[in-house]
Amino acid sequence: MSKTDISRRSFLTSVSMLAAGSMITAPAAGFDLRDEKLKVALVGTGVRGTSFWGKRLVEQYPDILEFVGLSDINPGRLAYAKEYMGVECPIFTNFEEMVNQTKPDLVIVTTKDSTHHEFIIKGLQMGCDVLTEKPLTTDERKCQAILDAERSSNKNLIVGFNYRWSPYATKIKELLMNNAVGKITSVDFHWYLNTYHGASYFRRWHGLRQAGGTLWVHKSTHHFDLLNWWLDSDPSEVFAYGALEHYGINGPFRGDKCRTCEHKNDCKFHWDITKSERDMDLYVKNEKYDGYIRDNCLFREDINIYDKMSAQIKYANDTVVNYSLTTYSPYEGWRIAFNGMDGRIEAWLDIPYFKSENMSQSELHAAEMNQSGEDEAQSQPLIVHKNWNTFETVNVPVERGGHGGGDKRLHDKIFKSPNKPDPYDRAAGVRDGAMSILIGVAARNSIESGEPIRIGALTDLQPRAKRI
Repeated sequence: MSKTDISRRSFLTSVSMLAAGSMITAPAAGFDLRDEKLKVALVGTGVRGTSFWGKRLVEQYPDILEFVGLSDINPGRLAYAKEYMGVECPIFTNFEEMVNQTKPDLVIVTTKDSTHHEFIIKGLQMGCDVLTEKPLTTDERKCQAILDAERSSNKNLIVGFNYRWSPYATKIKELLMNNAVGKITSVDFHWYLNTYHGASYFRRWHGLRQAGGTLWVHKSTHHFDLLNWWLDSDPSEVFAYGALEHYGINGPFRGDKCRTCEHKNDCKFHWDITKSERDMDLYVKNEKYDGYIRDNCLFREDINIYDKMSAQIKYANDTVVNYSLTTYSPYEGWRIAFNGMDGRIEAWLDIPYFKSENMSQSELHAAEMNQSGEDEAQSQPLIVHKNWNTFETVNVPVERGGHGGGDKRLHDKIFKSPNKPDPYDRAAGVRDGAMSILIGVAARNSIESGEPIRIGALTDLQPRAKRI
């Protein structure tokens, strides 16, 4: 067996163990000794696929991996993606044709949420490891099909949860692991989407439940995964409320799309896509192929997701969580409080009046999505308050770009140092992906039924008091 075969196999074994959430104990061959690169294929060439899972990988890991194929239903976006990412690989409108011809080691799935299951399952069945963007999928039936496919294959599935990898989230995990305030009994978690970023979900395909599973799944899966990881337990039951009260049919007027809308001078939500060269090249120039309108009216009548959401989540370890998601806040940020037997941990990010933030909400969103790696050093406090004692302020070094510094750390773990031990257990596999979306699915089902929903009744995964 050649050194290159050993090296590539070692890398793939590490990726597989990462997906399973295991520690790597056997040393892997050094990547600088590997002559054969990891062969990667991407399906779904939207903004997330071409940037975070595309261009950034090409630029940061040229000696470790190479793209051997790109696939999408839209040939115009494919051509743009190839140029934008700076790759020379062939492009395909047929996924199976791509896999058969290019024989990738790893398939990255960044398609519309409702189709994730199709490509995850096909990729596994065709002999590839698969890495999927969150959410894993959009309902319990598709989730079970993914679980079955992963079990019957000899391959593994990784879910790209980047929020776990930010230094701020990691510090919270460290405090909880060290029992800083004793056994956690309840959590208050509130996430605020602003009228720039929050509104954009209703403008895009995410505003349709059949495409994104509602924001309970598409957006909140990030938050639920953090909770599951922080609490080191599985959810067992969910009761929720939700409504569509601000966007969709509630709008004072509606138009065809922002570019041509007769109300653009009166609508506070008007968004001029022509000011973004990237959006024009990626989406507008390619509308003719599939009819997808990126600057759709967020008051269109076919929007059928919730814009107000609140849930109670009971965990298998008896922790109770109060969670809410607001989609039309003046600012974007979040707050969380962990109530323990011996005290309380309070944490928050991007609450503007806590630090006299002067950036506009659009600028803040652009800074968070920035993948350049250039970021000004900052620190963000969190509070640890012990019962019968004064509180302690813990200042945590933070970054804004790349989702709080999580993006680059996740990439490095997967592609650069998969065998490096991680005391915080941040690797996410299929069970993590399933448990995060099942909270959102249960919340959706609870709203419709008016009843609490048991997580164990949705798939054959049964909640564990302690994650394994």
